[in-house]
Amino acid sequence: MGQDLEFPFSPAPEPGQLIEVAPGVKWFRLPLPYRLDHVNIYLIEGTEGWTVLDTGLGTDDCRGAWNAVLSGPMAQQPLNAMVVTHFHPDHVGLAGWLAEHFGLPLSMPRPEYLYSLALQYAPGDLGADMHRPFYRRHGLSEQVTEAVLGRGHEYLRRTTGVPTTYHRVQHGDVLDVGAREFRVLTGGGHALEQAMLYRPDERLFFAADQVIARISPNVSVHAMEPDLDALGIYLRSLSLLRGSIADDVLVLPGHGLPFYGLHVRIAELIAHHEQRCNAIAVACQGQPLSVAEIVPLIFHRSLDEHQTGFAFGEVLAHVNHMLGRDQLMLQPSADGIERYRAS
Repeated sequence: MGQDLEFPFSPAPEPGQLIEVAPGVKWFRLPLPYRLDHVNIYLIEGTEGWTVLDTGLGTDDCRGAWNAVLSGPMAQQPLNAMVVTHFHPDHVGLAGWLAEHFGLPLSMPRPEYLYSLALQYAPGDLGADMHRPFYRRHGLSEQVTEAVLGRGHEYLRRTTGVPTTYHRVQHGDVLDVGAREFRVLTGGGHALEQAMLYRPDERLFFAADQVIARISPNVSVHAMEPDLDALGIYLRSLSLLRGSIADDVLVLPGHGLPFYGLHVRIAELIAHHEQRCNAIAVACQGQPLSVAEIVPLIFHRSLDEHQTGFAFGEVLAHVNHMLGRDQLMLQPSADGIERYRAS
């Protein structure tokens, strides 16, 4: 996937380097300690300073990278606001730090802000007693369940909190950044109500994690809302974006390289999830399978605890979507594990 896209800014910036991707728009990267090893940060120039779009993970490495940028290429260029697209720690992680040290006001969609705030004050095990039966019911072994839950409150370790006050942004808003106006769009599936920014006049689309060039954004179902059709929500969002955003925009994603070819990429993502649903349907024809049994049939590489949680949630998102489309049916079993058979 992604072979028909155009990447005007390659290679990516080195640590501490800024690349101007449009007049008054700068891009740099912060490190992540995962297989996906970076997050994109954008700076948008206004009349009184620069607006930060997303903040990075709340780690010493990211703080150090921020300090290198602010004392180097951004020295004497003040920051005056921040917009956080969604609650995931690689995007909101340093919001508290930026607010405290630089006095930046926060703008964020309300569901994303409130969920980040709730996780900030969640118990130390993030409700393991709720997650344990959820994983076991879907066939994850006790050993793997405990390994996944054993990571504890990683969200708290990877974030610096959010300010106690914020400005709500929602779909249809116009966000003023100096002399510029950006249309706010929101979309679910990857997060709750992820914010994206569109500047039609300059053909700029800040896509956050909703549309990424070479990887498919994680779309997961979790214990708090186990029957959610997250994939259906995500696919509807992609269709709405295709009808709302011009195809010739420069897409500025949360990860990977900026690119041209938005509509091609949306078509690829929709096809990718359809292919994954078809693969699950084929796997469940011969015998009923649990979510845990489907995971290795879809994700062929070895997974650590962090990746296992993502893969499990992603497969369940597809299963829930297929149940809603009558492609799968729940097969009762004596051991209490939920298994699914192709309809």
